Amino acid sequence: MITIIDYGLGNIVAFVNLFKRLNIPVSAARTADELKGAEKIILPGVGAFDQAMQLLDQSGMRPTLDELVLDKRKPVLGICVGMQILGNSSDEGVLSGLGWIQGQVRKLKPAEAGDRLRLPHMGWNDVHPVVKNPLFNQLESDAQFYFLHSYYVQCEENADVLATSSYGIDFSCAVNSRNIYGVQFHPEKSHHYGTRLLKNFAELQNAEA
Repeated sequence: MITIIDYGLGNIVAFVNLFKRLNIPVSAARTADELKGAEKIILPGVGAFDQAMQLLDQSGMRPTLDELVLDKRKPVLGICVGMQILGNSSDEGVLSGLGWIQGQVRKLKPAEAGDRLRLPHMGWNDVHPVVKNPLFNQLESDAQFYFLHSYYVQCEENADVLATSSYGIDFSCAVNSRNIYGVQFHPEKSHHYGTRLLKNFAELQNAEA
């Protein structure tokens, strides 16, 4: 069962419909009780870092989410702002993140002084896996995904970087630490590439098994 965290951010319906087309059992959780039975979790998000953390805390699901991810090691996939709040903090806000991935959220900037960089970074871009990982099965080359963001996660450990993309600078666009995954792009808007990635996530082995 894929459980999507419905805490007020992200296109929950798009994820539900996509998994239903794949004949993968899916539900949306709005309360801690609805979340308890989750085997795999998707944490979507759009908007600002602090808003996401506030809404997640207000949902009452955070203690259960911590237990499932940190204690029971259920696979979780953070998407867009849902990926950013996996980190410790953000240049965009003042609140602490979940701290599941050691890193800070930084604003995209030009590599060279004087270069102009239009933000947000919006549209299709190449994604380059830097390590072999089942999340990117059949997506190891020529994969493109849809982005809409101005910030990215800067990992403290290079080993946590799963894939990179380039916009002004090379930046981490996918991260992984044990059962914790994050992608900066929107797989639900990325046609067959995104469908493949979400199917791969659904097929991941549970880390506690």
